[in-house]
Amino acid sequence: MTEKIEVQTHNMELTDRINDYISKKSEKLARHLPQLDDVRVDLTYYKSARSELDRYSVEITARGKKMLLRTEERADDVRTAFDSALDKIDRQIERFKGKHYHGRGDGRSASDVAEPIIDDETGEVSPLVARRKKFTLVPMNEEEAVVQMRDLGHDNFFVFYNAETSKINVLYRRRNGSYGLIEPELG
Repeated sequence: MTEKIEVQTHNMELTDRINDYISKKSEKLARHLPQLDDVRVDLTYYKSARSELDRYSVEITARGKKMLLRTEERADDVRTAFDSALDKIDRQIERFKGKHYHGRGDGRSASDVAEPIIDDETGEVSPLVARRKKFTLVPMNEEEAVVQMRDLGHDNFFVFYNAETSKINVLYRRRNGSYGLIEPELG
Protein backbone atom coordinates (compact mmCIF):
# COMPACT_ATOMS: atom_id res chain seq x y z
CA MET A 1 0.00 0.00 0.00
CA THR A 2 2.87 2.43 0.67
CA GLU A 3 3.69 2.67 -3.06
CA LYS A 4 0.14 3.85 -3.76
CA ILE A 5 0.15 6.90 -1.46
CA GLU A 6 0.58 10.08 -3.48
CA VAL A 7 1.35 13.33 -1.66
CA GLN A 8 0.96 16.64 -3.50
CA THR A 9 1.79 20.08 -2.08
CA HIS A 10 0.68 23.55 -3.04
CA ASN A 11 2.44 26.71 -1.80
CA MET A 12 4.66 24.73 0.55
CA GLU A 13 7.63 22.40 0.53
CA LEU A 14 7.21 18.72 1.40
CA THR A 15 9.80 17.78 3.99
CA ASP A 16 10.92 14.21 4.59
CA ARG A 17 9.55 14.42 8.11
CA ILE A 18 6.03 15.35 6.95
CA ASN A 19 6.15 12.81 4.12
CA ASP A 20 7.13 10.02 6.53
CA TYR A 21 4.43 11.08 8.99
CA ILE A 22 1.73 11.02 6.28
CA SER A 23 2.93 7.73 4.77
CA LYS A 24 3.07 5.99 8.14
CA LYS A 25 -0.40 7.13 9.19
CA SER A 26 -1.95 6.48 5.75
CA GLU A 27 -0.87 2.83 5.77
CA LYS A 28 -3.58 2.03 8.32
CA LEU A 29 -6.24 2.91 5.73
CA ALA A 30 -5.31 -0.22 3.77
CA ARG A 31 -5.59 -2.35 6.89
CA HIS A 32 -9.13 -1.09 7.50
CA LEU A 33 -10.26 -1.31 3.89
CA PRO A 34 -8.18 -3.62 1.66
CA GLN A 35 -10.17 -2.68 -1.50
CA LEU A 36 -8.31 0.64 -1.68
CA ASP A 37 -6.32 1.12 -4.89
CA ASP A 38 -4.67 4.43 -4.12
CA VAL A 39 -4.70 7.31 -1.66
CA ARG A 40 -3.97 10.90 -2.65
CA VAL A 41 -3.12 13.54 -0.05
CA ASP A 42 -3.10 17.20 -1.09
CA LEU A 43 -1.40 19.64 1.31
CA THR A 44 -2.01 23.34 0.77
CA TYR A 45 -0.68 26.38 2.62
CA TYR A 46 -2.83 29.54 2.42
CA LYS A 47 -0.73 32.57 3.20
CA SER A 48 -3.74 34.91 3.09
CA ALA A 49 -6.21 32.77 5.04
CA ARG A 50 -8.94 34.60 6.95
CA SER A 51 -7.86 33.01 10.20
CA GLU A 52 -4.55 31.67 11.45
CA LEU A 53 -6.39 28.47 12.29
CA ASP A 54 -7.11 27.87 8.57
CA ARG A 55 -3.57 28.20 7.19
CA TYR A 56 -3.11 24.55 6.24
CA SER A 57 -5.60 22.51 4.25
CA VAL A 58 -5.38 18.75 3.84
CA GLU A 59 -7.49 16.85 1.30
CA ILE A 60 -7.51 13.05 1.39
CA THR A 61 -8.97 11.13 -1.55
CA ALA A 62 -9.11 7.33 -1.30
CA ARG A 63 -10.09 5.37 -4.41
CA GLY A 64 -10.95 1.73 -4.73
CA LYS A 65 -13.17 -0.61 -6.66
CA LYS A 66 -16.57 1.11 -6.96
CA MET A 67 -15.82 3.58 -4.17
CA LEU A 68 -14.47 7.05 -3.64
CA LEU A 69 -13.92 8.53 -0.20
CA ARG A 70 -12.91 12.17 0.16
CA THR A 71 -12.47 14.61 2.99
CA GLU A 72 -10.92 18.01 3.61
CA GLU A 73 -9.82 19.65 6.85
CA ARG A 74 -8.11 22.90 7.82
CA ALA A 75 -5.96 23.75 10.82
CA ASP A 76 -3.05 25.90 11.94
CA ASP A 77 -0.61 22.97 11.64
CA VAL A 78 -0.30 20.50 8.75
CA ARG A 79 -0.15 17.49 11.08
CA THR A 80 -3.26 18.57 12.98
CA ALA A 81 -5.16 19.09 9.73
CA PHE A 82 -3.99 15.69 8.44
CA ASP A 83 -4.99 13.90 11.65
CA SER A 84 -8.46 15.50 11.58
CA ALA A 85 -8.93 14.55 7.92
CA LEU A 86 -7.73 11.01 8.63
CA ASP A 87 -10.24 10.68 11.49
CA LYS A 88 -13.03 11.77 9.16
CA ILE A 89 -12.04 9.31 6.46
CA ASP A 90 -11.81 6.55 9.09
CA ARG A 91 -15.45 7.24 10.01
CA GLN A 92 -16.38 7.04 6.32
CA ILE A 93 -14.55 3.72 6.01
CA GLU A 94 -16.40 2.31 9.03
CA ARG A 95 -19.72 3.12 7.34
CA PHE A 96 -18.51 1.72 4.01
CA LYS A 97 -17.33 -1.62 5.43
CA GLY A 98 -19.57 -4.53 4.63
CA LYS A 99 -21.60 -2.68 2.03
CA HIS A 100 -21.62 -4.34 -1.35
CA TYR A 101 -23.17 -2.42 -4.20
CA HIS A 102 -24.43 -4.83 -6.82
CA GLY A 103 -26.57 -4.30 -9.88
CA ARG A 104 -30.13 -3.09 -9.41
CA GLY A 105 -31.79 -5.87 -11.41
CA ASP A 106 -33.19 -3.52 -14.03
CA GLY A 107 -30.12 -3.42 -16.27
CA ARG A 108 -28.55 -0.43 -14.55
CA SER A 109 -25.49 -0.84 -12.40
CA ALA A 110 -25.16 0.71 -8.97
CA SER A 111 -22.76 3.30 -10.39
CA ASP A 112 -25.51 4.62 -12.70
CA VAL A 113 -27.55 5.67 -9.67
CA ALA A 114 -26.64 8.71 -7.58
CA GLU A 115 -24.78 7.60 -4.47
CA PRO A 116 -26.48 8.43 -1.19
CA ILE A 117 -25.00 11.28 0.83
CA ILE A 118 -24.14 10.16 4.35
CA ASP A 119 -24.01 12.72 7.16
CA ASP A 120 -20.61 12.65 8.92
CA GLU A 121 -22.10 13.45 12.31
CA THR A 122 -25.10 11.10 12.52
CA GLY A 123 -24.22 8.48 9.92
CA GLU A 124 -27.71 8.69 8.42
CA VAL A 125 -28.48 8.95 4.72
CA SER A 126 -29.39 12.52 3.74
CA PRO A 127 -31.74 13.35 0.86
CA LEU A 128 -30.17 14.96 -2.21
CA VAL A 129 -31.98 18.24 -1.52
CA ALA A 130 -32.03 18.46 2.26
CA ARG A 131 -33.78 21.81 2.55
CA ARG A 132 -35.80 24.16 0.37
CA LYS A 133 -36.07 27.80 1.17
CA LYS A 134 -38.22 30.57 -0.34
CA PHE A 135 -37.69 34.26 0.20
CA THR A 136 -38.63 37.54 -1.41
CA LEU A 137 -35.92 39.30 -3.39
CA VAL A 138 -35.82 43.04 -2.90
CA PRO A 139 -34.13 44.96 -5.73
CA MET A 140 -30.81 46.47 -4.61
CA ASN A 141 -27.41 47.42 -5.99
CA GLU A 142 -24.08 45.73 -5.22
CA GLU A 143 -23.14 48.04 -2.33
CA GLU A 144 -26.49 47.47 -0.63
CA ALA A 145 -26.03 43.72 -1.08
CA VAL A 146 -22.64 43.85 0.69
CA VAL A 147 -24.23 45.76 3.60
CA GLN A 148 -27.13 43.26 3.77
CA MET A 149 -24.71 40.34 3.66
CA ARG A 150 -22.75 41.74 6.62
CA ASP A 151 -25.88 42.70 8.60
CA LEU A 152 -27.51 39.29 8.17
CA GLY A 153 -24.31 37.46 9.12
CA HIS A 154 -24.06 35.56 5.84
CA ASP A 155 -20.34 34.74 5.75
CA ASN A 156 -20.14 32.82 2.49
CA PHE A 157 -22.71 34.10 -0.02
CA PHE A 158 -25.77 36.27 -0.55
CA VAL A 159 -28.37 35.99 -3.35
CA PHE A 160 -29.99 39.26 -4.47
CA TYR A 161 -31.88 40.88 -7.34
CA ASN A 162 -29.58 43.45 -8.95
CA ALA A 163 -31.66 46.56 -9.68
CA GLU A 164 -29.04 47.90 -12.12
CA THR A 165 -28.94 44.82 -14.37
CA SER A 166 -32.44 43.41 -13.59
CA LYS A 167 -30.95 39.97 -12.92
CA ILE A 168 -30.43 37.69 -9.97
CA ASN A 169 -26.80 37.80 -8.75
CA VAL A 170 -24.79 35.95 -6.12
CA LEU A 171 -22.36 37.87 -3.94
CA TYR A 172 -19.71 35.76 -2.21
CA ARG A 173 -16.74 36.30 0.07
CA ARG A 174 -13.36 35.20 -1.28
CA ARG A 175 -10.59 33.65 0.81
CA ASN A 176 -8.60 36.89 0.82
CA GLY A 177 -11.57 38.80 2.34
CA SER A 178 -12.68 40.58 -0.84
CA TYR A 179 -16.03 39.95 -2.53
CA GLY A 180 -16.88 38.24 -5.79
CA LEU A 181 -20.06 38.60 -7.87
CA ILE A 182 -21.64 35.88 -9.98
CA GLU A 183 -23.82 37.19 -12.82
CA PRO A 184 -25.59 34.17 -14.36
CA GLU A 185 -26.61 34.12 -18.00
CA LEU A 186 -28.80 31.61 -19.81
CA GLY A 187 -26.84 29.37 -22.17
